[in-house]
Amino acid sequence: MTDERTPDAPLEAADLAPDPIAQFQRWFAEAVATGVSEPEAMCVATASPDGIPSGRIVLLKSVDERGFVFYTNYESPKSRELAANPAIQLVWWWYLQRRQVRVAGRASRVTPEESDAYFTTRERESQLAAWASPQSQVLSDRAELDVEVGAAERRFAGVSVPRPPWWGGIRVRPASVEFWQGRAHRLHDRFRYVGAGDGWRVERLAP
Repeated sequence: MTDERTPDAPLEAADLAPDPIAQFQRWFAEAVATGVSEPEAMCVATASPDGIPSGRIVLLKSVDERGFVFYTNYESPKSRELAANPAIQLVWWWYLQRRQVRVAGRASRVTPEESDAYFTTRERESQLAAWASPQSQVLSDRAELDVEVGAAERRFAGVSVPRPPWWGGIRVRPASVEFWQGRAHRLHDRFRYVGAGDGWRVERLAP
């Protein structure tokens, strides 16, 4: 079996960008350039108020100095959990580069204007799906969902599809960001940025 992953490559403190957002953008661009399938796919982990964790794969839609943004149904389990407990973690795994990124922080909703702007970029079918799907609720069968899609199509026939009031963005403001570079013999390189006042402290972690 051929191993297509990047050969063993060290990660040193001198290689790191001064802040974790810039470092993430650097690694993300390299994942895209290498042909990683859906590099934006990330595990979003939340917890209920009584500490029961749950995770799911969601697509990152934007990242800047304010944090990492994804979009979802605000009535979904993840959104309800975040409303009660905004602590959140994000994890990316890029197999070809032997790289993992972990973000721990707090979640908040983006502005309605930001959600509106992103919603207009979605395919019409995806816009209709946001109206049709009662995310994570029990369905009797697939036909029930198809009926709701048809109802949304008729409701917005010939007009632009507006953003549902229950759908929008979540921004994760990081408190710490860890960059993990796989190395041979499980002796991996790990660096963690930790918020320190107005800046960041960088720590090397044991593998």
